[in-house]
Amino acid sequence: MDYIHFCRSYFNVTHIPVSLLENSVPVYSSISEALSIPLEKKFPLFPPSRNPEICILSPDLEYGHIEIENTDLDLILGPIFNLSISDELIRQFMHEQMIPLQYKEALSDLLYSLPKISHIQLLENLSLLHLCLNDHCITPEDLFEEDEKNLLLRSQAELKHHCENLENEHFHTSYAYELQLCELVRNGTPEELKNFLFSSQSLWYSGKLSSSPLRHAKNTFISLISKVALIGAIPGGVNIEKTYQLIDEYVQECELLQSIDSINRLQYTMLLDFCQRAGEQKIPAGISSEVYLCMNYIRTHTNESIHIEDVAAQINRSSSYIMKRFKSELGIHINAYIMRCKLEEAKSLLVYSEKTLSEISNYLCFSNQSYFQNTFKKQYGITPLQYRKKHQKIY
Repeated sequence: MDYIHFCRSYFNVTHIPVSLLENSVPVYSSISEALSIPLEKKFPLFPPSRNPEICILSPDLEYGHIEIENTDLDLILGPIFNLSISDELIRQFMHEQMIPLQYKEALSDLLYSLPKISHIQLLENLSLLHLCLNDHCITPEDLFEEDEKNLLLRSQAELKHHCENLENEHFHTSYAYELQLCELVRNGTPEELKNFLFSSQSLWYSGKLSSSPLRHAKNTFISLISKVALIGAIPGGVNIEKTYQLIDEYVQECELLQSIDSINRLQYTMLLDFCQRAGEQKIPAGISSEVYLCMNYIRTHTNESIHIEDVAAQINRSSSYIMKRFKSELGIHINAYIMRCKLEEAKSLLVYSEKTLSEISNYLCFSNQSYFQNTFKKQYGITPLQYRKKHQKIY
Protein backbone atom coordinates (compact mmCIF):
# COMPACT_ATOMS: atom_id res chain seq x y z
CA MET A 1 0.00 0.00 0.00
CA ASP A 2 1.10 3.56 -0.72
CA TYR A 3 0.62 4.87 2.82
CA ILE A 4 1.38 8.50 1.98
CA HIS A 5 -1.26 8.44 -0.75
CA PHE A 6 -3.67 6.81 1.71
CA CYS A 7 -3.07 9.56 4.31
CA ARG A 8 -3.43 12.30 1.73
CA SER A 9 -6.71 10.83 0.47
CA TYR A 10 -8.02 10.38 4.00
CA PHE A 11 -7.39 14.05 4.79
CA ASN A 12 -8.99 15.17 1.52
CA VAL A 13 -12.15 13.21 2.37
CA THR A 14 -12.47 13.83 6.11
CA HIS A 15 -10.51 17.09 6.60
CA ILE A 16 -9.06 15.56 9.77
CA PRO A 17 -5.28 16.20 9.95
CA VAL A 18 -3.13 13.10 9.70
CA SER A 19 0.61 12.45 9.81
CA LEU A 20 2.74 9.44 8.91
CA LEU A 21 5.96 8.62 10.74
CA GLU A 22 8.70 6.16 9.89
CA ASN A 23 10.88 5.27 12.89
CA SER A 24 9.51 8.40 14.60
CA VAL A 25 10.58 10.59 11.66
CA PRO A 26 7.70 12.35 9.82
CA VAL A 27 7.39 11.42 6.17
CA TYR A 28 4.02 13.08 5.63
CA SER A 29 1.87 15.67 7.41
CA SER A 30 -1.35 17.04 5.99
CA ILE A 31 -0.86 20.33 7.87
CA SER A 32 2.73 20.71 6.68
CA GLU A 33 1.71 19.87 3.12
CA ALA A 34 -1.24 22.27 3.17
CA LEU A 35 0.93 25.14 4.46
CA SER A 36 4.16 24.14 2.66
CA ILE A 37 5.95 23.91 6.01
CA PRO A 38 9.07 21.70 6.21
CA LEU A 39 8.50 18.48 8.15
CA GLU A 40 10.04 18.16 11.60
CA LYS A 41 13.16 15.96 11.71
CA LYS A 42 11.92 13.97 14.69
CA PHE A 43 8.61 13.30 16.40
CA PRO A 44 9.07 11.60 19.80
CA LEU A 45 6.54 8.88 20.56
CA PHE A 46 5.77 7.23 23.87
CA PRO A 47 5.73 3.42 23.85
CA PRO A 48 2.06 2.59 23.16
CA SER A 49 0.09 0.73 25.79
CA ARG A 50 -2.26 -0.63 23.11
CA ASN A 51 -2.99 -0.28 19.42
CA PRO A 52 -4.80 1.93 18.54
CA GLU A 53 -4.84 4.46 21.36
CA ILE A 54 -5.74 8.03 22.26
CA CYS A 55 -2.96 10.42 23.27
CA ILE A 56 -4.17 13.37 25.36
CA LEU A 57 -1.44 16.02 25.32
CA SER A 58 -3.33 18.73 27.17
CA PRO A 59 -6.87 19.40 28.41
CA ASP A 60 -7.69 20.96 25.03
CA LEU A 61 -5.79 18.75 22.59
CA GLU A 62 -5.69 15.05 21.73
CA TYR A 63 -4.38 12.77 19.01
CA GLY A 64 -5.06 9.25 17.82
CA HIS A 65 -2.13 6.86 17.36
CA ILE A 66 -2.02 3.69 15.27
CA GLU A 67 0.97 1.42 14.82
CA ILE A 68 0.92 -0.04 11.31
CA GLU A 69 1.78 -3.66 11.90
CA ASN A 70 4.75 -5.34 10.18
CA THR A 71 6.17 -1.93 9.26
CA ASP A 72 8.17 0.83 10.92
CA LEU A 73 5.29 3.23 10.39
CA ASP A 74 2.97 5.04 12.79
CA LEU A 75 -0.10 7.03 11.85
CA ILE A 76 -1.00 10.07 13.95
CA LEU A 77 -4.57 11.33 13.68
CA GLY A 78 -5.05 14.92 14.73
CA PRO A 79 -4.69 17.40 16.27
CA ILE A 80 -8.24 17.23 17.60
CA PHE A 81 -9.19 20.32 19.60
CA ASN A 82 -11.70 19.95 22.42
CA LEU A 83 -12.46 23.68 22.41
CA SER A 84 -13.78 25.91 19.66
CA ILE A 85 -10.92 27.30 17.61
CA SER A 86 -9.96 30.79 18.75
CA ASP A 87 -7.11 33.18 17.98
CA GLU A 88 -5.54 32.40 21.36
CA LEU A 89 -5.75 28.64 20.77
CA ILE A 90 -4.14 29.10 17.35
CA ARG A 91 -1.35 31.17 18.87
CA GLN A 92 -0.74 28.55 21.55
CA PHE A 93 -0.75 25.75 18.96
CA MET A 94 1.76 27.62 16.80
CA HIS A 95 3.99 28.20 19.80
CA GLU A 96 3.79 24.55 20.90
CA GLN A 97 4.49 23.25 17.38
CA MET A 98 7.09 25.98 16.74
CA ILE A 99 5.35 27.10 13.54
CA PRO A 100 6.77 30.39 12.19
CA LEU A 101 4.54 33.47 12.38
CA GLN A 102 4.50 33.81 8.59
CA TYR A 103 2.12 30.84 8.43
CA LYS A 104 -0.37 32.21 10.96
CA GLU A 105 -2.99 33.40 8.47
CA ALA A 106 -2.90 30.20 6.42
CA LEU A 107 -2.88 28.03 9.56
CA SER A 108 -5.83 29.96 10.97
CA ASP A 109 -7.83 29.36 7.81
CA LEU A 110 -6.94 25.66 7.91
CA LEU A 111 -7.76 25.13 11.60
CA TYR A 112 -11.04 27.05 11.36
CA SER A 113 -12.02 24.76 8.46
CA LEU A 114 -11.43 21.57 10.43
CA PRO A 115 -14.57 19.68 11.45
CA LYS A 116 -15.45 19.51 15.13
CA ILE A 117 -14.73 15.96 16.27
CA SER A 118 -16.07 14.56 19.52
CA HIS A 119 -14.18 11.97 21.52
CA ILE A 120 -16.55 9.23 20.29
CA GLN A 121 -16.09 10.33 16.68
CA LEU A 122 -12.33 10.17 17.18
CA LEU A 123 -12.70 6.59 18.41
CA GLU A 124 -14.84 5.78 15.34
CA ASN A 125 -12.20 7.16 12.99
CA LEU A 126 -9.45 5.24 14.80
CA SER A 127 -11.47 2.03 14.49
CA LEU A 128 -11.92 2.54 10.75
CA LEU A 129 -8.24 3.34 10.19
CA HIS A 130 -7.16 0.35 12.27
CA LEU A 131 -9.34 -1.89 10.09
CA CYS A 132 -7.97 -0.40 6.87
CA LEU A 133 -4.31 -0.47 7.90
CA ASN A 134 -4.05 -3.55 10.12
CA ASP A 135 -7.09 -5.58 9.04
CA HIS A 136 -8.27 -5.80 12.66
CA CYS A 137 -11.86 -5.07 13.59
CA ILE A 138 -12.27 -3.13 16.81
CA THR A 139 -15.35 -1.08 17.59
CA PRO A 140 -15.42 2.35 19.24
CA GLU A 141 -17.26 0.67 22.10
CA ASP A 142 -14.33 -1.75 22.50
CA LEU A 143 -11.91 1.15 22.71
CA PHE A 144 -14.14 2.98 25.16
CA GLU A 145 -14.64 -0.11 27.29
CA GLU A 146 -10.90 -0.78 27.21
CA ASP A 147 -10.31 2.68 28.66
CA GLU A 148 -12.86 2.05 31.41
CA LYS A 149 -11.49 -1.46 32.08
CA ASN A 150 -7.94 -0.16 32.42
CA LEU A 151 -9.10 2.52 34.82
CA LEU A 152 -11.00 -0.07 36.86
CA LEU A 153 -8.08 -2.51 36.95
CA ARG A 154 -5.72 0.27 37.96
CA SER A 155 -8.07 1.42 40.71
CA GLN A 156 -8.39 -2.14 42.01
CA ALA A 157 -4.62 -2.61 41.90
CA GLU A 158 -4.05 0.66 43.73
CA LEU A 159 -6.57 -0.37 46.38
CA LYS A 160 -4.85 -3.74 46.78
CA HIS A 161 -1.43 -2.11 47.13
CA HIS A 162 -2.83 0.35 49.63
CA CYS A 163 -4.27 -2.46 51.76
CA GLU A 164 -1.03 -4.42 51.58
CA ASN A 165 0.93 -1.37 52.61
CA LEU A 166 -1.38 -0.79 55.56
CA GLU A 167 -0.87 -4.39 56.67
CA ASN A 168 2.90 -4.10 56.36
CA GLU A 169 2.98 -0.61 57.89
CA HIS A 170 4.33 0.81 54.65
CA PHE A 171 2.55 3.89 53.37
CA HIS A 172 2.54 5.75 50.13
CA THR A 173 3.87 9.27 50.31
CA SER A 174 1.52 11.03 52.67
CA TYR A 175 -1.03 13.50 51.44
CA ALA A 176 0.50 16.17 53.68
CA TYR A 177 3.97 15.51 52.25
CA GLU A 178 2.75 15.87 48.67
CA LEU A 179 0.83 19.03 49.52
CA GLN A 180 3.92 20.57 51.11
CA LEU A 181 6.08 19.62 48.13
CA CYS A 182 3.61 21.16 45.67
CA GLU A 183 3.21 24.23 47.88
CA LEU A 184 6.96 24.87 47.82
CA VAL A 185 6.95 24.58 44.02
CA ARG A 186 3.92 26.87 43.83
CA ASN A 187 5.60 29.45 46.08
CA GLY A 188 8.67 29.50 43.86
CA THR A 189 11.22 29.13 46.68
CA PRO A 190 14.07 26.90 45.41
CA GLU A 191 16.19 27.12 48.57
CA GLU A 192 13.30 26.07 50.79
CA LEU A 193 12.53 23.24 48.36
CA LYS A 194 16.15 22.02 48.49
CA ASN A 195 16.10 22.00 52.28
CA PHE A 196 12.80 20.15 52.29
CA LEU A 197 14.03 17.49 49.86
CA PHE A 198 17.26 16.86 51.74
CA SER A 199 15.54 16.74 55.14
CA SER A 200 12.68 14.46 54.12
CA GLN A 201 14.23 11.92 51.76
CA SER A 202 13.56 9.12 54.23
CA LEU A 203 9.83 9.91 54.08
CA TRP A 204 9.60 9.32 50.35
CA TYR A 205 7.83 6.07 49.57
CA SER A 206 5.76 5.76 46.43
CA GLY A 207 4.48 2.20 46.63
CA LYS A 208 5.17 -0.54 44.13
CA LEU A 209 4.21 0.75 40.68
CA SER A 210 5.96 -2.02 38.76
CA SER A 211 7.72 -5.33 39.38
CA SER A 212 10.77 -3.90 37.58
CA PRO A 213 12.78 -1.47 39.79
CA LEU A 214 13.69 0.66 36.75
CA ARG A 215 10.10 0.76 35.50
CA HIS A 216 8.94 1.53 39.02
CA ALA A 217 11.31 4.52 39.19
CA LYS A 218 10.04 5.81 35.84
CA ASN A 219 6.40 5.39 36.84
CA THR A 220 7.09 7.20 40.10
CA PHE A 221 8.69 10.05 38.17
CA ILE A 222 5.71 10.33 35.80
CA SER A 223 3.26 10.30 38.71
CA LEU A 224 5.22 12.95 40.57
CA ILE A 225 5.69 15.33 37.65
CA SER A 226 1.95 15.24 36.92
CA LYS A 227 1.09 16.24 40.49
CA VAL A 228 3.82 18.87 40.78
CA ALA A 229 2.90 20.44 37.45
CA LEU A 230 -0.86 20.55 37.95
CA ILE A 231 -0.97 21.32 41.68
CA GLY A 232 2.26 23.29 42.04
CA ALA A 233 3.57 24.89 38.84
CA ILE A 234 0.37 26.00 37.10
CA PRO A 235 -1.24 27.51 40.24
CA GLY A 236 2.17 29.13 40.83
CA GLY A 237 1.77 31.08 37.61
CA VAL A 238 3.78 28.97 35.15
CA ASN A 239 2.25 29.18 31.69
CA ILE A 240 -0.07 26.20 31.10
CA GLU A 241 1.22 25.60 27.58
CA LYS A 242 4.82 25.72 28.77
CA THR A 243 4.03 23.39 31.68
CA TYR A 244 2.64 20.69 29.40
CA GLN A 245 5.62 21.12 27.08
CA LEU A 246 7.98 20.60 30.01
CA ILE A 247 6.04 17.53 31.15
CA ASP A 248 6.46 16.02 27.68
CA GLU A 249 10.17 16.83 27.56
CA TYR A 250 10.90 15.47 31.03
CA VAL A 251 8.88 12.28 30.53
CA GLN A 252 10.61 11.63 27.21
CA GLU A 253 14.00 12.16 28.84
CA CYS A 254 13.04 9.89 31.74
CA GLU A 255 11.98 7.08 29.40
CA LEU A 256 15.43 7.10 27.80
CA LEU A 257 17.33 6.76 31.08
CA GLN A 258 18.68 3.36 32.09
CA SER A 259 19.57 3.74 35.75
CA ILE A 260 17.61 4.60 38.88
CA ASP A 261 20.29 7.10 39.99
CA SER A 262 19.94 9.06 36.74
CA ILE A 263 16.15 9.12 37.15
CA ASN A 264 16.52 10.41 40.71
CA ARG A 265 18.85 13.17 39.49
CA LEU A 266 16.39 14.10 36.75
CA GLN A 267 13.59 14.18 39.34
CA TYR A 268 15.57 16.60 41.51
CA THR A 269 16.30 18.78 38.47
CA MET A 270 12.65 18.71 37.42
CA LEU A 271 11.39 19.82 40.84
CA LEU A 272 13.83 22.73 41.01
CA ASP A 273 13.04 23.71 37.42
CA PHE A 274 9.31 24.01 38.07
CA CYS A 275 9.99 25.79 41.37
CA GLN A 276 12.30 28.34 39.74
CA ARG A 277 9.84 28.95 36.92
CA ALA A 278 7.08 29.58 39.44
CA GLY A 279 9.39 31.94 41.30
CA GLU A 280 9.99 33.88 38.09
CA GLN A 281 6.25 34.50 37.84
CA LYS A 282 6.17 36.30 41.16
CA ILE A 283 6.32 40.05 40.86
CA PRO A 284 9.85 40.94 42.02
CA ALA A 285 10.40 43.70 44.53
CA GLY A 286 10.49 47.06 42.81
CA ILE A 287 8.53 45.89 39.76
CA SER A 288 5.07 47.37 39.23
CA SER A 289 2.14 45.24 38.14
CA GLU A 290 1.99 47.18 34.86
CA VAL A 291 5.59 46.41 33.94
CA TYR A 292 5.17 42.82 35.08
CA LEU A 293 2.15 42.32 32.80
CA CYS A 294 4.21 43.67 29.91
CA MET A 295 7.11 41.35 30.78
CA ASN A 296 4.75 38.36 30.68
CA TYR A 297 3.34 39.46 27.33
CA ILE A 298 6.83 39.68 25.85
CA ARG A 299 7.89 36.28 27.24
CA THR A 300 4.85 34.55 25.71
CA HIS A 301 5.09 36.21 22.28
CA THR A 302 8.74 35.61 21.39
CA ASN A 303 7.72 33.98 18.10
CA GLU A 304 6.15 37.23 16.91
CA SER A 305 7.46 40.60 15.81
CA ILE A 306 6.95 42.49 19.07
CA HIS A 307 6.50 46.24 18.78
CA ILE A 308 6.54 48.61 21.73
CA GLU A 309 3.06 49.79 20.75
CA ASP A 310 1.77 46.21 21.13
CA VAL A 311 3.29 45.92 24.60
CA ALA A 312 1.95 49.28 25.74
CA ALA A 313 -1.52 48.32 24.51
CA GLN A 314 -1.63 45.50 27.06
CA ILE A 315 -1.97 48.09 29.84
CA ASN A 316 -3.64 50.83 27.76
CA ARG A 317 -0.62 53.12 28.03
CA SER A 318 1.51 55.04 25.56
CA SER A 319 4.81 53.75 24.16
CA SER A 320 6.77 56.53 25.83
CA TYR A 321 5.20 55.69 29.20
CA ILE A 322 6.12 52.01 29.10
CA MET A 323 9.65 52.76 27.85
CA LYS A 324 10.23 55.06 30.82
CA ARG A 325 8.81 52.48 33.27
CA PHE A 326 11.02 49.69 31.88
CA LYS A 327 14.11 51.87 32.08
CA SER A 328 13.23 53.01 35.59
CA GLU A 329 12.28 49.61 37.04
CA LEU A 330 14.50 47.17 35.09
CA GLY A 331 17.36 49.44 34.20
CA ILE A 332 17.25 48.47 30.52
CA HIS A 333 15.43 49.61 27.41
CA ILE A 334 12.30 47.64 26.57
CA ASN A 335 13.83 46.59 23.23
CA ALA A 336 16.75 45.07 25.11
CA TYR A 337 14.32 43.05 27.24
CA ILE A 338 12.48 41.85 24.13
CA MET A 339 15.77 40.71 22.61
CA ARG A 340 16.80 38.98 25.86
CA CYS A 341 13.56 36.94 25.87
CA LYS A 342 13.96 35.96 22.23
CA LEU A 343 17.53 34.81 22.84
CA GLU A 344 16.47 32.78 25.89
CA GLU A 345 13.87 31.06 23.71
CA ALA A 346 16.58 30.48 21.09
CA LYS A 347 18.72 28.72 23.71
CA SER A 348 15.85 26.39 24.51
CA LEU A 349 15.26 25.59 20.83
CA LEU A 350 18.96 24.91 20.28
CA VAL A 351 19.01 22.37 23.11
CA TYR A 352 15.58 20.72 22.82
CA SER A 353 14.87 20.79 19.09
CA GLU A 354 16.64 19.88 15.87
CA LYS A 355 15.61 23.05 14.08
CA THR A 356 18.29 24.64 11.92
CA LEU A 357 19.66 28.10 12.68
CA SER A 358 17.66 29.44 9.77
CA GLU A 359 14.44 27.91 11.12
CA ILE A 360 15.07 29.27 14.62
CA SER A 361 15.90 32.69 13.22
CA ASN A 362 12.68 32.76 11.18
CA TYR A 363 10.58 31.40 14.04
CA LEU A 364 11.78 34.13 16.41
CA CYS A 365 11.28 36.79 13.72
CA PHE A 366 14.90 37.92 13.36
CA SER A 367 15.46 39.92 10.18
CA ASN A 368 17.97 37.34 8.94
CA GLN A 369 20.11 34.44 10.17
CA SER A 370 23.33 36.46 10.21
CA TYR A 371 21.79 39.05 12.54
CA PHE A 372 20.54 36.27 14.82
CA GLN A 373 23.96 34.63 15.02
CA ASN A 374 25.79 37.91 15.66
CA THR A 375 23.31 38.99 18.33
CA PHE A 376 23.50 35.59 20.05
CA LYS A 377 27.32 35.63 20.10
CA LYS A 378 27.39 39.20 21.37
CA GLN A 379 25.06 38.27 24.24
CA TYR A 380 26.58 34.91 25.28
CA GLY A 381 30.14 34.97 23.93
CA ILE A 382 29.68 31.85 21.76
CA THR A 383 27.89 31.11 18.51
CA PRO A 384 24.50 29.33 18.44
CA LEU A 385 26.10 26.17 17.02
CA GLN A 386 28.76 26.17 19.74
CA TYR A 387 26.02 26.56 22.35
CA ARG A 388 24.06 23.64 20.85
CA LYS A 389 27.14 21.40 20.78
CA LYS A 390 27.93 22.24 24.40
CA HIS A 391 24.44 21.85 25.87
CA GLN A 392 22.37 19.56 23.66
CA LYS A 393 21.60 16.26 25.41
CA ILE A 394 22.97 13.11 23.84
CA TYR A 395 21.49 9.75 24.85
